Order: sequence, then structure tokens, then C-alpha cells
Amino acid sequence: MKTLDRGLPAMAWLRQYSHKDLATDGMASFIATILLIPQSMGYAILAGLPAYLGLYASILPSIVYSLLGTSRSLAVGPVAITSMMTATVILPLAMPGSDAYVSLAILLAFVSGVFLVLMSLLKMGFLTNLLSHPVISGFISASAILIAVGQLKHLLGIQAHGNNLIELIQDMLSHADEINLPTFIISSLVIGLLVFFKQYLSKILKALGLSSETANLLSKAGPVLVVVLTTVCVALLSLDQQGIKIVGHIQLAWPSIDLTNIETDTLWSLLPGAFLISVVGFVGSVSVAQSFAAKRKEDIQPNQELLGLGTANIASALSGAFPVTGGFSRTVVNTSAGAKTPMAGILTALFMLLVLFFLTPLFYYLPNAVLAASIIVAILQLVDIKDFIRLYHFSKQEALALAATFLVVLFVGMETGIIVGISLSLLFFLWHTSHPHIAVVGRVPGTEHFRNVQRYQVETTPDIVTIRIDENLFFANARVLEDYVLSLIAQQKDVKHVVLMCSAVNMIDASALDSLEAISERLNSAGVTLHFSEIKGPVMDKLRQATLITNLTGQIFLTQHQAMQALSHPVEAQNQGE
Repeated sequence: MKTLDRGLPAMAWLRQYSHKDLATDGMASFIATILLIPQSMGYAILAGLPAYLGLYASILPSIVYSLLGTSRSLAVGPVAITSMMTATVILPLAMPGSDAYVSLAILLAFVSGVFLVLMSLLKMGFLTNLLSHPVISGFISASAILIAVGQLKHLLGIQAHGNNLIELIQDMLSHADEINLPTFIISSLVIGLLVFFKQYLSKILKALGLSSETANLLSKAGPVLVVVLTTVCVALLSLDQQGIKIVGHIQLAWPSIDLTNIETDTLWSLLPGAFLISVVGFVGSVSVAQSFAAKRKEDIQPNQELLGLGTANIASALSGAFPVTGGFSRTVVNTSAGAKTPMAGILTALFMLLVLFFLTPLFYYLPNAVLAASIIVAILQLVDIKDFIRLYHFSKQEALALAATFLVVLFVGMETGIIVGISLSLLFFLWHTSHPHIAVVGRVPGTEHFRNVQRYQVETTPDIVTIRIDENLFFANARVLEDYVLSLIAQQKDVKHVVLMCSAVNMIDASALDSLEAISERLNSAGVTLHFSEIKGPVMDKLRQATLITNLTGQIFLTQHQAMQALSHPVEAQNQGE
């Protein structure tokens, strides 16, 4: 039974599922479907694809993740970041909207899914720790600006493409004489309405006597009302004849992947982008899942999440759609509507399917500019300048990683930006671990605790020096410890014993072991004995496999207190031992 639950997490909640849960999830999914339809279509346009593919990407992936994912709150489907990255990867390879472009988007979803499934099989859930907070923050803020600027072309009714801010602006300026005035007017009105609804609709509804929960939920329906109003206006006034681009006919046949026209070089060029989409989508998805799981006291399994998201992307490809992942806004809509279990995701997908079969004619006159405006208003909230200011006061290095990621994403490209951010984070990590905090410690009077002699009033013994290393010992910092110990002893001629306090050491490698042996030999030649205290079990296991313990002239103490007792009063300690 446990094996089945691990392979199919849905079994855990399906066993306890009730008719009451079905009624609650059914109502929540109905509301979520209404709110997510324009969002899903907008993200398809953001990816450079026909709007209806956003609906395709919201059906099978949602069902698959609901069965295989471990989060009971996360909603999976098209999201802004992966949609933008999809466009970034495919734009150099095909024209947006072409059959080749759609085929590459489908293939990209499939390859991303395969990457995620492979990472799941290799137990690579630890990748959630690879992207640091500054890198994620800088990446999201810059991506949000790129997404917003990239959508301006739909608000102006022009064509513009580019992988970074400079390219986008230059291309838009070159088409400035093609701006469509009706499109610009309707876009401006839509943005004004969306901002008004976002800022004031909830307050107005509360003033009318609605509860806070109901008012907040209805305020999220503002974009739906805008969609209805603008669609009706375009249809009644025939504004599509004035150059306003509309969604048009939505086909029901699933697009298929045409691999015959995709060259090997093209496939290879997709792989780096597919991998980055997989990692970024996974990290963002797990972050959202964990934040909601904390509120519900649930457990998220990263490796199972890799499998759930991987199969969801493969399902998206089989649906003829593009890469998907768990999204914050989708999840907020889902939970705000009252969803209790992942069944809401399955029901939302079924409602989406009904929309595709019976209601698609209603979206024929929906302006693309409205979808773009909705994306801009929603996405600009992700730009977080305060985070940089906070990090700058807390850690200059982390602020630099955020700024570098932000600037490179903005002015060079998303893929390069995230690679730069990760590289900087790893370099800072290596710098930090290669410059460990090392302190001479003494006993806090009247206790068995030992603290830094430069920070506390402590007791020390002239012929005993205790050195505490506050970092794992490995190749990057082994020589630093060696130089510190030997330099310290060279300055203190009366020292007879050196105790290396290892309470913070959780790992040791071969290079560090060689340095410890060199320290022991150099100290012995100077008439100083090396001892160890508070060595943890896994580290001790490693030391027993080497010659250091055999050749050590000093002792290994369980605690630093015992070390000081034995070395300060050797005769007394020996008598106590007898």
C-alpha cells in the first residue's frame, strides 16, 4: 500500500474523498475555470503561440499532475516565466505562429518533461537548493519587465521580437509608424479598468456588505468582466475590421509534432533551453507548493514533484501544447475559490474541455490586446526593488548576485542571466567556504561552554590553545586551516598542546586529511601535541580509515570540557581514570 501511495500520491486523498469534498471542489473548479481561461490564453500568446493552445495546456497536464504530484494545492498549467522562456528558446529557430514554431514548442514541452522525469529517477530533487533566493528574485524581476515590454507590441498592434530589452525596444521603434490607433485606445482603456478593479473593486464590494473572502474572490474576476465587455464591443462595432487583432477561430483537433522537418542541429539547440525551463519551472513550482503546504501542514516530496511535473509536460506535448509548471497565480485562484483537494485540478481540466467543445465561438472576437494587458498588469507585481535594497544592507555579495542576474537577463537574455546568477552564487559559496571562520576559544567562567576569546570574557591556559573551525574541511580551505594553526603556534612559544575543536565539522575530504597530518607532523617537530575534540560520528568514521589516528600522539576527546580537564590537570585526570 505504501509503495502504491509513493508511486501514485493521489491514492492518499482519494481514499478519504467524500461527496462533500466533491461539491466543494466542483464549485471551486468552476470558478477557477472562468478566471483561468483568459490567463491561459494570454500565456499562450506570450509564448508566441495561438491563444487556444493555452487551453490545451490546461487540460491533460492538470489531470496528470493531480494524480502524480504531492501538493494538494498546486495548480499546474501555463505560467508567465516558462511561456516567456519558451518564446526565447524558439524565436531564433522559427517564425511565431508558424507550423514549425508550434511543432518546436510541442517538442520543447516533451524534452522538458523527459529531463524532469530523468531527474526524478536520479533523485535530483536537491536542485531546489541550486537556485539561491537572490538569483530567483533577480531572474523573476527582470523576466517580468521583459514580459511586460514584450507584450507592448500587442497593445500597439505592431510586430516586434527580441531576446532582451534592447532588441525588443529597437524592434518596436522600427515599427512605430505601424501603430494601430484603435488597438492602442482599447488597450489603454483595458489597462485602466484592470488597475481600477485590482485596486478598488474589493473595497467597493466590501462597502456594499460582502464578506472579505467573497469580495476578494469576486475582485479576481475583474479580468473576466473586461474580457466579456471588450469581446462584445469588438463584435458589435466590428472593430476587427479596424485592425484590432482577435483570437479568431479555435480549432478542436490536437496539433501533432512533425519531426520530419526538424533537423538534428535544431534539436540540439533546444536542449539547453529545455533544461533551463525544466530547472526554473521545477524550482518555482516547488517553492509555491511548499509555501502552501506549510499553511496546510502537508509534506512535499521534491523527487515525486519532478515526476509529476515531468509527466505533466509530456502530457502537454501529447496535447499539442507547450511547457507547463506550477504557477503562483493559478494556485492562488484555485485555493481562493475554495479548492480542498487535487480533484479540483481534474475538474478544472474537465471544465476547460467543455469550454473547448462548446464555448469556443464566444472567444472569436476576443482581442489579443486584452490578453496582453491582463498579463502586463499581473506580471509587473513580480518586480521587487525592495528585495535588492534589503539584500544590499544584509549581504553585499547576495545583492551583487541579484543585480547581476537582473541586468544580464534584461540586457543579454534569460538563459545567460540565470547561468550567470548560478555561477556567481557558486563562486560566492566557494569563496565563503574557502575562507572559514576560525577562532581561538576559551571557557566561559563557571560553565562547560567555550567561546571566541575576542568576543567573550573567557578563561584560557597558557600552554593550551583550543582552535575551533566553523566549516567543513575540504580541499578549498584545508591549507587555510594549516597556515592558521602553524602561524599561531609560531607566535606563542609556550604552547604545549593544541586542541582542534571540530563541533562544526560535518564532512572531511582527502585534501583536508593530508593537511591535518601535516599539521600533526609539524607540531610534533616543534614539541607541541595535537588533540581533537567533539568529532562527529561520520567524520570519525573517515578518520579511522586513514593513518592520522594511528600516528596521532595526542588524544581524541568527546567534549572540549573533558579535553581541558585532562590537559590542564593530567595527574588528576589519570587518577580519575584509574
